[in-house]
Amino acid sequence: METSLADALIVMGKAIGAGLAMGLGAIGPGMGEGNIGAHAMDAMARQPEMVGTITTRMLLADAVAESTGIYSLLIAFLILLTL
Repeated sequence: METSLADALIVMGKAIGAGLAMGLGAIGPGMGEGNIGAHAMDAMARQPEMVGTITTRMLLADAVAESTGIYSLLIAFLILLTL
């Protein structure tokens, strides 16, 4: 079965769109999680007695920041699997 040029362009566009969705969608969570971790380490250095509380809140904030990356993964899958 031969594919037409239009079908090939659609597949190519979907691949580029999914790649851009994941590439750009991963930059924000990555930078945000690094920032959260850096500030948590600073806080632990200043107040060693609060390590447990700071760690718990850092992990919760990282989970919230990671949800953006998961949304971009979902969008990438939707782009690839539609049509």
